[in-house]
Amino acid sequence: MKVVASTDEYTIYLRRDGRHAIKSSARVSINGDEKVAILLEHGLITAPPPKAAEPEEAPGDEAEASAAEGSEADEGQAEDGSDSEA
Repeated sequence: MKVVASTDEYTIYLRRDGRHAIKSSARVSINGDEKVAILLEHGLITAPPPKAAEPEEAPGDEAEASAAEGSEADEGQAEDGSDSEA
């Protein structure tokens, strides 16, 4: 592994497979959110662009859609001729 950057708190290595490893001054691996924050700070990775917000349906549209689905289900049971309520 090649040393990419070193501070008093940690050392960043570049592994042979192209990924980064970070070891603390106590020689313990740093992983997870802390690792991502360190790599972003040093510019070794880039954060993915935020996803575009999807437009939300109006509350009235949702209620109408639920009512339409419910009435279709009732019609399907009536056509079967089976009445499970009896």
